[in-house]
Amino acid sequence: MTLGEKLREARKEAKLSQEEFAEKVGVSRSAVAKWESDRGMPDVDNLKVIASLLKISIDYLLDEDTRLTFNETREPIDLNSYTKTGKCRDKKDAACYARYRDADAIYPLIRRRKQTLMEKTVDFIVRPGIVQLTDYMNDSDGYFLVETKGKQILVRVGKDFITSSELANNVDPKKFILGNNVFYKAPYQLI
Repeated sequence: MTLGEKLREARKEAKLSQEEFAEKVGVSRSAVAKWESDRGMPDVDNLKVIASLLKISIDYLLDEDTRLTFNETREPIDLNSYTKTGKCRDKKDAACYARYRDADAIYPLIRRRKQTLMEKTVDFIVRPGIVQLTDYMNDSDGYFLVETKGKQILVRVGKDFITSSELANNVDPKKFILGNNVFYKAPYQLI
C-alpha cells in the first residue's frame, strides 16, 4: 500500500472529508488530494501532524511494506502490579499473558532495529554490538506475537502501556520484518 492509499484510508476511517482534513492539518484541499494520489508527499512537519491527528505512526505511512492495520489499541497498565508465574520470565511476559490469556499462542519476540550502513561501520570499528546495546537501552519494551481467532497481533508492553496492533498479513513467528525492526522468536513460548 502506498503512502497516498494509507493516508486516504486513515482519513476516511477518521470520518474526515479532504476539506476537513486539510483544514485540521493547515494545508489546502488540493495538497491533500495530491498526497492521496501519490503525486506529492507531506513534509516532515505535516507528517507529524497527520500521524497525531489520524492516530497512526509515521513509520506506518512511510513504509510501503508495513503489515500493521489500523486496529491498534493502547491501554494503560501498571507493570509493577504483575508478577512472573508459570512460563512468564518477567513482568512484561506476565502483562501480555494476563491480557491475552485466551489466545491460541503467545510468542515472546526479540527486536532488533535494522542498522544503516553507517551504523554497521561504527559497530564494526568501535565495538561489535554497541549499536544494538544503545538501541536496546532506548527501547527496552517487551514485544510479543499473539495468535488468536485466526489473527496475529503484535503486542508491545512498556512500563505504562500495552499496545496491540493487528497485523494485516500473517507472518512467520520465527523471524519477520516490520518497518525498521526485525523480530525473532524467543526460545520459549507463553502459550
